[in-house]
Amino acid sequence: MSTAIAAPVDRLLYKPEEAAEALAIGRSTVYELMADGALKYIKLGRTRRIRRVDLEAFVATLAPLPN
Repeated sequence: MSTAIAAPVDRLLYKPEEAAEALAIGRSTVYELMADGALKYIKLGRTRRIRRVDLEAFVATLAPLPN
């Protein structure tokens, strides 16, 4: 018997918890980045969502440390 594995959903909007998982950081760190303005987000009613392009833009701003 084979088990079908669903392909991951290519999301356009992420909950802060989902963004934290995608970035491999803590949920509270995502909220801090949002509060500091380092990570852009949108508000839909009372909820916050982070666009995929804003996650990618945030990652692009990160610079590796010199060796």
